[in-house]
Amino acid sequence: MTEAGKRKVVLFTACSLDGYIAGKDDDTSWLFGDGDHGYREFLATIDTVLMGRRTYDLALQMGPFPYADKECYVFSRSLMGGDEHVEFVNQPVKEFVDMLRGREGRDIWLVGGSELISGFMMAGIVDEFIISMHPIILGEGIPLFKPRIPSCPLGLIGSD
Repeated sequence: MTEAGKRKVVLFTACSLDGYIAGKDDDTSWLFGDGDHGYREFLATIDTVLMGRRTYDLALQMGPFPYADKECYVFSRSLMGGDEHVEFVNQPVKEFVDMLRGREGRDIWLVGGSELISGFMMAGIVDEFIISMHPIILGEGIPLFKPRIPSCPLGLIGSD
């Protein structure tokens, strides 16, 4: 939590050494071979998951929905309503996050992808970055940060 009960928006993600969150053709197979990087511990700190549509589609392809015990929202330009796993969101990210922060709860996980991350950074609403660097160079794929996001000075809390 940040100031007086304010829920934090935390970007918890992994990327390659050269800054990609997925390889060519959305390949994420490289993410799962070298430990959980604090994932299970982190999950206990959040009760809400925010993701983009492509990230949601990838999550569905990986087997049972991994966040079934969390409140999940998917930002989409075209889908409305929801399904058995998520509610689709069509409103601006800051407006939606302000509404979530007004509710009681744990922190809020910004899963991705890079379009959504860029939108959150442009709105200045990411409170904490937890980024696991995997020892691989992909050379191409989906970058963690899109070009032309605003400068964002950060302080290092720790590294392993």
